[in-house]
Amino acid sequence: MQDDIKDIGQRIKTLRDISDISPETLAKELNIDKETYEKYENGQLDIPIGILKKIAEKFRVEFITLATGQNPHLNRYSIVRKGKGVSVERRKEYDYQDIAYGFTNKKAQIFLVTAKDKKDGQVQPYSHDGQEFTYVLEGTLKVYLDGNEVVLNEGDSLYFDSNCKHYVTAVGCETTKFIAVVF
Repeated sequence: MQDDIKDIGQRIKTLRDISDISPETLAKELNIDKETYEKYENGQLDIPIGILKKIAEKFRVEFITLATGQNPHLNRYSIVRKGKGVSVERRKEYDYQDIAYGFTNKKAQIFLVTAKDKKDGQVQPYSHDGQEFTYVLEGTLKVYLDGNEVVLNEGDSLYFDSNCKHYVTAVGCETTKFIAVVF
């Protein structure tokens, strides 16, 4: 997974260099400090999906291209069969599958996420521009939003402003599966 994070950082650096944009300028556009941006680009720190989405939009590349190096080609419709989503290596406590990877110019990133139980305090909260929608398919999910805690059970959904510091974790021994849509 660390190699994947470094590969993503290298793709971002390449796009930034080609566009002749300084790290300082891009960090400012992303509304993060230069040191954090440089850690993202150097593969030292995992990049939140919202930041990746914003970088992809900035450089007019597909999110999946930035995240995996693969290019989508479909523009009318895209079918992804059960279990065939593209794995996107993000954080070790989550397994992300892009379940709309083949479609170009998407308005949102849609993931099937499997979260494993984590003890409180082991996951760092993050924030990014945009909005998110979460729908729990199985298990129980605990969502932390700006210091508030929301518990979602199977069939529950949550729509929120991604600028809120947030993170999610599975509750109990089981894993939790949910759909995450990032706008």
